[in-house]
Amino acid sequence: MSNRIAAIAAALLLSVPTLAAAPNAPAPQFSLGARGGHNVSLAQYKGQVVMINFWASWCGPCRQEMPLLESIYKKYNKLGFTLLGVNVEPDSQAADKWLKETPVSFPILYDTESKVSKLYDVPGMPSTVIIDRTGKVRFIHRGYVPGDENEYLDSIRTLIRE
Repeated sequence: MSNRIAAIAAALLLSVPTLAAAPNAPAPQFSLGARGGHNVSLAQYKGQVVMINFWASWCGPCRQEMPLLESIYKKYNKLGFTLLGVNVEPDSQAADKWLKETPVSFPILYDTESKVSKLYDVPGMPSTVIIDRTGKVRFIHRGYVPGDENEYLDSIRTLIRE
C-alpha cells in the first residue's frame, strides 16, 4: 500500500509544472503578439542575454523604470542583449497610449490573458527576469525603486561577458 501511495505522490509531483522563475532553471518558451502586429517568441533570441520586464501602464514604478530600461537597451543591444517589455493588461490600448508619451525602441509584447505572467510566476508589477545565453533564468527582481537598475546592469554585464 505504501508503494502505491508513493507512486501516486510521485506522479502528482511530476504533473505539477515547476515554477519557471527559479534561478538556473530553463526559461519557459513563449510567443506573444507584439506592438506592430507581429508575434515575438523567446526562442528567436536564443544565444542572447534577454531581460523580460513585466509591466503595466497603471503601475507607477513601471513608469519610472521604463526610460531607464530604454537606456540600458540602447547601450547593450549591440552586444548580444535584448529586452522584452511584456505588458500584462487585459486591454493593450492603455499601454499603447502611454508608450506614445514615453516611446521605447525595444519590443513590447502583450500578455492580455496573463499566460506568460503565470508561466513566470509574476506576483506584481514590475517584475524582471534576466536569462543567460544558454536559456537559463539567472536573475529575478520584483518591484522597482531607484537604484535597482544598477543590479540589472551588473547582471547584464556579467552575462554578456560569459
